Amino acid sequence: MAKATIKLPNGALVTIEGTPDEVYQLMEFYGGKESSPGKTPAKTERIIVKKDAIQKADKTAAESRISLSEVINLVKNCDIAEAIETNILDKTSQVDRTLLPLYMVHEYLDNKYALTSGEISQITTDLGIPISMANASRTLSGTASRYVIGDKVRKKGQPVHYKLSRRGVQYLKSILAGNNSEK
Repeated sequence: MAKATIKLPNGALVTIEGTPDEVYQLMEFYGGKESSPGKTPAKTERIIVKKDAIQKADKTAAESRISLSEVINLVKNCDIAEAIETNILDKTSQVDRTLLPLYMVHEYLDNKYALTSGEISQITTDLGIPISMANASRTLSGTASRYVIGDKVRKKGQPVHYKLSRRGVQYLKSILAGNNSEK
């Protein structure tokens, strides 16, 4: 998310948050260009743009664009679909069900993407084994924390993007092989 702060002629500070395009459009509008005759937008005394924030937002947005339906189709149509159904989907382990989308991304999408608890919740719901976002988040930060790697420290209201760790890959491979030894 890009951020810009604009100081208006009356002294008011306006902070804008949004996509880089939205921030650019608003800055262009308040930057002093006349958009229509008789109506002059307020001119800014200074504009502070965090360019690194814009670049980071672009990079994060590009990295996080994963089609959730692609992950769902992978689960249903991969070569280990029967093992997944028998050893994960038909069982009641919330940890295994929560880690399944991360495993599919790791194994079949070359671990390019990280998933949030909300995305994991959507995937599991579409697979017919609904796990609420709150439960997925609690599981990832609690019981399953030894199997995942987050991109930042967990804070309320801010999504953490998770990837499966080496230990998590080993754990899910053993579950898919039929070894039901708990953690």
